[in-house]
Amino acid sequence: MSRCLPCAVWKKDSKQLFPLLLAEEHYRVKVMNRTEFTLPLMLSLLMASAPLSAAEPVDTDGVDAVLQGFDQPAAQSSDAVDSVLDGFDDSSGAGGGDEVDQVMDGFDEPIETGVASTPVAHNSRWQLSGSTILSTAYNYAHDAPASGQTDYRGLSRLRAKLNLELDGDLSKNWQAHIAGYVLHDFAYQINGREQYSDEVLDENESEYELGEAFVQGELNSSLDLKLGRQIVVWGKSDNLRVTDVLNPMDNREPGMVDIEDLRLPLTMAKLDYYVGDWGFSALAIPEIRFNKNPVYGSEFYPFPTPMPDEDIPSDGGDNTEYALAANGVFSGWDLSLYWAQLYDDNPHTVSTPSGPELQHSRLTMSGLAANAVIGSWLLKGEGAHFSGLEYSTLPGKTKARTDSLLGIEYNGFRDTTLSLEIANRHLHDYEVVLSNEGVEENEWQSAVRYTGDFLHARLHLLALYTAFGDDAKGGGFGRLSAAYDLQDALTVTGGLVAYQEGDKIPFNAIGDNDRIFIDVKYSF
Repeated sequence: MSRCLPCAVWKKDSKQLFPLLLAEEHYRVKVMNRTEFTLPLMLSLLMASAPLSAAEPVDTDGVDAVLQGFDQPAAQSSDAVDSVLDGFDDSSGAGGGDEVDQVMDGFDEPIETGVASTPVAHNSRWQLSGSTILSTAYNYAHDAPASGQTDYRGLSRLRAKLNLELDGDLSKNWQAHIAGYVLHDFAYQINGREQYSDEVLDENESEYELGEAFVQGELNSSLDLKLGRQIVVWGKSDNLRVTDVLNPMDNREPGMVDIEDLRLPLTMAKLDYYVGDWGFSALAIPEIRFNKNPVYGSEFYPFPTPMPDEDIPSDGGDNTEYALAANGVFSGWDLSLYWAQLYDDNPHTVSTPSGPELQHSRLTMSGLAANAVIGSWLLKGEGAHFSGLEYSTLPGKTKARTDSLLGIEYNGFRDTTLSLEIANRHLHDYEVVLSNEGVEENEWQSAVRYTGDFLHARLHLLALYTAFGDDAKGGGFGRLSAAYDLQDALTVTGGLVAYQEGDKIPFNAIGDNDRIFIDVKYSF
């Protein structure tokens, strides 16, 4: 016989044995490898042979008789216990096997207890999850449009979106993840599709896309591999981008979504090696993909005429992007070092025999980022140096730029976070002609953020303000929102986004895009 109760339990003070058996539901006895049942069930089966009426008094003398000897010290009752357990330690081939079989006869059959048996749960190797989102927005600051222009007053979004994610185990050390979404915006049909440009309808009315889709696993105890479409976040900032350069962004509706939800996945191979406090990553990115920007005719498009055609390099081969990272995590602080060869997400205009064309420069980037915790304060710092930058007004020339960021975050209030981040982008060997395309020698950007959780973490408040220029004259936006969890799976979010007009693109043209929004999200 094998039993999960250790022998020491059987030799405990006998007064504690029965309470232990009655309270503990997890100890099991497996006899002769034939059946398994809990000890409380054994007691109930034994007692079932002499049931007591609820109206009858309990025969305490009989119980005392049954328990007779349990009050004796273990040394005095060991013979009795050994007698009761005699034969249970013998193998099935030893003497007494037939008697045990007779005693256990019938336990292999289902027991009619009147209580539905609980089926054994088996975890599936694959799990499907996702969410549905109904998102609405209403523009309240637009003036009446001129004749022939699109009227963006009133309803600007009535979007239904379905997100799906599939996760599964391929083996003990390898997992797979596939995500994607499909959406349709009914606002265009409600407002009249004929007033929108073809570019706007093609880009914004309906969309479906494969999101992150990868396999990952361990090659050995120190080496991991991840293959497929991924999002890799560099840097420490929550609001501004300095070293976070790998994934392009969805900029079609600036200010409406947090930066963490704006990154677009890229197909890449990522190799991670861990030793001590350090982790090292090497990445090869064959998929060439750039920012999604507002298209001509959109309410966020800042120019009066369409942009030239864009030259997008083919995937793979010599166009493959490469990146290296080293991340160290220590007591109270961490440090990251970065290097990458990649294409500039922001194109410049080049004159070609067939006319002007948008092209993307090949850049080399090196940078670092660090965090340090001091009490309730978190200090952040990032720096990056870019070489190979090209501009429309300086054909044939390349420039270098150094970006830096300092940030501070305070978590001393309960369920509340306050943060301030300031970034500077300094262009080396600046030439005045660059001002014709809105490029300055020093470009400043700042972000102030407040987040708070209330009502037992069911109400989530957010206030964010981002501005460009050392005096905020470049423009910016502010967002106020409140999200309330009606249920664990159902969240309603409402808020306001207000744009500040300025002299920096695109804020020179979108100052009247202020709007209120309501989103309803159900997760499953």
